[in-house]
Amino acid sequence: MVDQHNPKTDPDPASNTEKDPDDWVTGDEPMTGAQGSYLKTLSEQAHEPEAFAEDLSKAEASKRIDALRSKLKM
Repeated sequence: MVDQHNPKTDPDPASNTEKDPDDWVTGDEPMTGAQGSYLKTLSEQAHEPEAFAEDLSKAEASKRIDALRSKLKM
């Protein structure tokens, strides 16, 4: 019997759930509606309306969301 890695027993199960947006297969697709809504809200809260743009990709939106969350200490 071959000993195979079992992700269910991984001591850090979240380690494979976070991936750099630059490595996303669908990162070049347009941002989702949820991303757009959240980014708009965060950009208003951070007083940075220029952080929102309707033509962002999923990866770009994710990076901006992360940056704004960091700025807002969320």
